[in-house]
Amino acid sequence: MVLFVIAFLGAAIIAIVLWKAMNTARGEMPLPPRRPSSPPSRPRVSGPDDDPDFLRQLDERVKRRDDPPAG
Repeated sequence: MVLFVIAFLGAAIIAIVLWKAMNTARGEMPLPPRRPSSPPSRPRVSGPDDDPDFLRQLDERVKRRDDPPAG
């Protein structure tokens, strides 16, 4: 009698494990969302002191002034 109970419990455990494995293999459980491998490319933001046009205009303004800035 005890042998039948142990066999039944063992079969039940195996059946539950197989049932869970089959449900996972079918894709019923949602997969975690995939993240992109690299972030989307955005234009690099730079400050005005990195902009050659801004620096050129600033130089021209300083040259036009009679008194150069103290520095």
